[in-house]
Amino acid sequence: PVSALIHAATMVAAGVYLVARCAPLYAQAPLASGVVAGIGVITAFLAATMALVQNAVKKILAYSTLSQLCVMGAALGAGATVAGMFHLITHACFKALLFLGSGALIIASHSNDIWRMGGLRKALPFTHFAFLTGCLALAGVFPFAGFWSKDEILAGLTHQPILLGLLMFSAFLTAFYVGRLYIIALQGHIRGHEEPSEFAGPGRRP
Repeated sequence: PVSALIHAATMVAAGVYLVARCAPLYAQAPLASGVVAGIGVITAFLAATMALVQNAVKKILAYSTLSQLCVMGAALGAGATVAGMFHLITHACFKALLFLGSGALIIASHSNDIWRMGGLRKALPFTHFAFLTGCLALAGVFPFAGFWSKDEILAGLTHQPILLGLLMFSAFLTAFYVGRLYIIALQGHIRGHEEPSEFAGPGRRP
């Protein structure tokens, strides 16, 4: 619950809300707005690439939070304040769902490493349904909430084609790493008895 609160709402809301409240000031400084949008898009892309190579379920979600935070920042920098705040709300909902579900996965498998999970779909049917819902929303699959908010943000960047293309590619990477997380952790067979990967988190079994 603490991770869900911090990563889904509290930590994200502070900076995004501050920038949104300063929107009238940014409107008077187009160069500053462009810098905010550029940094947001580039950091969203870099955080998405980092999430691709993580093995700890909470690290994947943490880098995802950073990426989505920068997506909101890019929207605010591009002048799409409503779209950025809309994504703030939708992200709080589905990311809280993912963090609560990840806690259930970690407790069930006694590990934070996705390669020590697997086959949890049958063991945790309710958690599987909730986690899958969060994954689809984060990936921006229609008709889940993430689709609508990301679509509004992309629409707000149509006048900046380079940033738009990079943000669209970041959205694709988001769908890729969240799909990787879901398939490895919840599908297939239980791999808890196999050799652990290189992740050495507190939940790693000897």
